[in-house]
Amino acid sequence: MRVFCDLHLHSCLSPCGSDDMTPNNLVNMAALLGYQLIAVTDHNACGNAGAAMEAGRAAGLVVVPGMELCTAEEAHVVCLFPELDAAQEFEKLVVQNSPPLKNRPEIFGRQLLLNAADEPIGEEERMLLASSFLTAEDAAAQARALGGAAFPAHVDRDSYSLIASLGAIPPEPGFCAAEISPAGDARALLRVHPELEGLVLPMDSDAHYLENMIDPLFWLDLPDVSARSLIAVLNGELLVPWHRPGRTADGLSWEQNQNK
Repeated sequence: MRVFCDLHLHSCLSPCGSDDMTPNNLVNMAALLGYQLIAVTDHNACGNAGAAMEAGRAAGLVVVPGMELCTAEEAHVVCLFPELDAAQEFEKLVVQNSPPLKNRPEIFGRQLLLNAADEPIGEEERMLLASSFLTAEDAAAQARALGGAAFPAHVDRDSYSLIASLGAIPPEPGFCAAEISPAGDARALLRVHPELEGLVLPMDSDAHYLENMIDPLFWLDLPDVSARSLIAVLNGELLVPWHRPGRTADGLSWEQNQNK
């Protein structure tokens, strides 16, 4: 089953996100664009994931709970989970391993918590843009221990990516996927960073505003539309066809490469 995915979306909980990125707005925009599966990945928090999951069920869309963790390397790693309680357990670990800083909304933006009806239920007080003390390796290990998966975000960018911070994707976390930005040159990146060869390379929007949500570019051929099937692929436990524009160094599609 060809499932179009966006695995990196921010709600209004992220201080750099628009207040219009409410659970219902982002879910229904994703449905209008043609996605079957999305992930809500706010910075260092998952407080709006439950509301987005409920909105997704109403819209006929699977919403995977997660977060975009800022690691000790000052790199972003997307962490996804099969169930909300696993994401919340991971959030507790992040809180325990983060500096005790309070958000300053007048500087960094508000961090809005909403229910499934898009009604305000509070604001997150801790500063979500701060780097945690967890390394990328810690993030990968802890996500897997909770039944989830992790992959480095926007590895083609020159800030807040593992490649920008470390010069390469290290082997120790054992990542089976790495995200490339929609504007990134995947073929050029693969030539310079052969460690990406063989990884699933999703192309996600990283949208913080409704107008930044993009038409579907990346799909996975999943046995069903579920968080568990997605996570199995991201952990290398399930090998399936996948596609994004220009997905290989030689420009061939997955099917063509299998028949070379």
